[in-house]
Amino acid sequence: MITAEITIIPLGTGSTSLSSYVAAAVGALEDLDVKYEISGMGTLVEAEDLDELLEAVKAAHEAVLEAGSERVYTTIRIDDRRDADRGLKDKVESVKRKI
Repeated sequence: MITAEITIIPLGTGSTSLSSYVAAAVGALEDLDVKYEISGMGTLVEAEDLDELLEAVKAAHEAVLEAGSERVYTTIRIDDRRDADRGLKDKVESVKRKI
């Protein structure tokens, strides 16, 4: 399992509202077989391997451009742990048990 946090920032939209662009990016993730969680600052994505993850990031990135953004700035933070099969929920639960 590989996880990542992606933030896609549309530029050149003529508005300070970004929710329609976020919706376009999330719609692209819906079309793929990846788990995701949106937050107020980014989207967490969980995939089986790096290729699937990068395909999801590309789809979300392209969706924002197709939604009318003139420029897109995307950041990706990837956690590729290979010694254990842990997803996003597992990571949160591990921390909660230690609190």
